[in-house]
Amino acid sequence: MTALTATPPVFLHSLSDRHGNPAALLLDCPDADSGAGLPVAILGALAGGSMPCYYRAGLADAVAAVLDQAGWCALAPDKLLHAASALPAELAPGVQWIDGAWFLAPPPKPVGAQVASRALALQLVQLVAADADTHEIEALLRQDPTLSYHLLKLVNSLSAGMGASGRRVTSFSQAILILGRSQLRRWLNLMLFSSREGDRRSPMLLARVSVRARAMELLAHDTGLNKTQQEMAFMVGMFSLLGVLFGVDLRDVLRPLTISDAVQQALLQQQGELGQLLAVVEAAERDDHAALAQQLAALPLDGDQFNRVMADAYLWMQSVALGKAGQAAHASKTGARHA
Repeated sequence: MTALTATPPVFLHSLSDRHGNPAALLLDCPDADSGAGLPVAILGALAGGSMPCYYRAGLADAVAAVLDQAGWCALAPDKLLHAASALPAELAPGVQWIDGAWFLAPPPKPVGAQVASRALALQLVQLVAADADTHEIEALLRQDPTLSYHLLKLVNSLSAGMGASGRRVTSFSQAILILGRSQLRRWLNLMLFSSREGDRRSPMLLARVSVRARAMELLAHDTGLNKTQQEMAFMVGMFSLLGVLFGVDLRDVLRPLTISDAVQQALLQQQGELGQLLAVVEAAERDDHAALAQQLAALPLDGDQFNRVMADAYLWMQSVALGKAGQAAHASKTGARHA
């Protein structure tokens, strides 16, 4: 498609701060001597988000000028540390940000109460996937005060973001009234990745899975899939990292779950329409320009559509990662897709 050439895909990545929390965005530009094809409006919308936005110093002057104008800043090499397998125990004083896939490494071996907490979390995945009765989910949440706390925190943030008035949400039944079952499932799944005691990977895993889920939902919409399929795409994005979260094979996590064949095929073989969308998101995470171009052409989507989807997904991630669930719920209405 000619539009794909005119507006090349840009590759975005979350950077963590020195403590391992998502705190900035990094842009990897396609090789270019000119900034003429860069999506300036979309990049500007990202720069207006909650996280500082950087590009690697050393780009061609014309490209750097366009990015500077869009609100992005050059990042000197000595301010950035690449961590591929683990977050270093000590960092050089000048290091400000950390990139790399360190948070995808196996989790620390759970001990004591952490073992029980992980077992409860896996049960929660099963109940949510099976659309279990509200009372069953509530009974499980009562066994883990941490999960209950994070649910109520998310729902109260959502209520405030929607301008709701009155007393704060203090019960599971109130949460359901505000969220509805569909949104409740979404937030319960997100909760699994947040603030897991003793696991430094949790904040960045939450950021990664938020981007995946939201991007897949939007890609499903833009490729003409219906509302049910869009919800399934979000679920695929969420479930795709459950194996990483728990440190077990994804097949073992999925085996007891009641999920559709389409979702299972997408997760385990990257087959079907949902599997195609997951392959697109994973190619972007790897900075695989050739694979991404091929997959976008097959859908078909152009570079401009892809960039808008990813910008919206990263803005949604910022809202989730920073605890602003109310903003996250409305990102599709006010985010970069309308830039």
